[in-house]
Amino acid sequence: MSELQTFLTENRSKFEADLCELLKIPSVSTDSRYKADVRDAAAWMHRQFDQLGFETKIFETPGHPIVYAESPAVPGAPVALVYGHYDVQPPEPLEEWKSPPFEPTIRDGNIYARGATDDKGQMLTHVKSVEAWIKSVGKLPLQVKFLIEGEEEIGSEHLTPFIKENDDLLECDVVVISDNSQFGPGQPAITYGLKGIAYYELKLFGPKQDLHSGTFGGAVTNPANTLSKMLASLIDEKGKIQVPGFYDDVDPLTDEERNQFGSLDFSDADFMRSIGVEGLTGESGYSTLERRWTRPTFDINGITSGYQGEGAKTVLPAKASAKFSFRLVPHQDPAQLSESLKTHLEALVPPGIRMELTDFHGAPGFVVPLDSPYMSAAATAIEKGFGRPPVFIREGGSIPIVTSFVEQLGVDVLLLGWGLNDDNTHSPNEKFCLADFHRGIKASAALWHTLSKITPNQA
Repeated sequence: MSELQTFLTENRSKFEADLCELLKIPSVSTDSRYKADVRDAAAWMHRQFDQLGFETKIFETPGHPIVYAESPAVPGAPVALVYGHYDVQPPEPLEEWKSPPFEPTIRDGNIYARGATDDKGQMLTHVKSVEAWIKSVGKLPLQVKFLIEGEEEIGSEHLTPFIKENDDLLECDVVVISDNSQFGPGQPAITYGLKGIAYYELKLFGPKQDLHSGTFGGAVTNPANTLSKMLASLIDEKGKIQVPGFYDDVDPLTDEERNQFGSLDFSDADFMRSIGVEGLTGESGYSTLERRWTRPTFDINGITSGYQGEGAKTVLPAKASAKFSFRLVPHQDPAQLSESLKTHLEALVPPGIRMELTDFHGAPGFVVPLDSPYMSAAATAIEKGFGRPPVFIREGGSIPIVTSFVEQLGVDVLLLGWGLNDDNTHSPNEKFCLADFHRGIKASAALWHTLSKITPNQA
């Protein structure tokens, strides 16, 4: 392994130069003006794999291309599939960037550019780690496949169908994704669970037009008043969600998980300070991290009704609407929730109100067993790369494509984030710590070694 370590050390500048080259491509997937640039980014990724001797192909979709590559098979060793994305968010507002978003700039040990951490920098750590193996050792100790898409930032519309249609091509034992964060600076983490999501819009319609609240108030049902009551009915003062059957499939936290979360370097005071509040609320009986990571939640995301302009206008609004979401934990079924939610809300509709409930989208949560051999292999590799063992965390966010991998390929997913929570993802001045870029490459290189020691049917 000394040849590998030497190569990693001697090629740090080259790795950074390659990262800068990729970051210069403005591959904004949501804006048609950048369509050619998105394709350039796909072509750039294809060249990277082609130069390593991988079998590689660009798959066209009705949207942006998908890049696929694979190294030679290694009999008796597991197969790892790396997922990432080469598309990025729009850079606006441009005036808030300290340096141009597509002119990578290094300041204070960080590289600043759109896509630096989401996801070009993190994804590239795995590309560079296989390069290191091939150019120093001559081959990889297991087969590594890459699936790099160009539509993650616009919902991965064409990726799930691609996975379904190409499950034989994508057959693997474990999926590796680096598109998230460490627990904190200098503290790497493995995210072993994500929440699912169910997102809705509730619309209530009353009179045919806004009415004078003095003349008609008290005689006509107010849609805004009704909306407030209906939304309030979904959660009680102790943070318990009131949709019938909501908790039927929620697993209790294990003592091991609660002890592990309790041992993390986290304080409510620091958390409140970071988000600018003076108090916290949530489901009774759970800590802040437990609420954020492992308990289902309900949040109103937006409310619209009546007069919104400056000053006062005494109207009884003709309609009211709200967008809201539930974050779900593993085993909760979004479809079942939709049925229960509709029944619950319909029972609350008073005379004079018509209700419409729109189910936008849903995805279940997932969790990887902590005793998975792939989890253990990843922990060993991360310690080699970062110099300290990772902590095991969950996240309150949802990554629907992870569920697609789990359901379609039937494998565990390793979420190995090299970024930091203050990397300004989706915001001006996005950054990626260069030390973590190199530590990520080193950890990834070690991962191929540790995974290769697992007998595929061991999992």
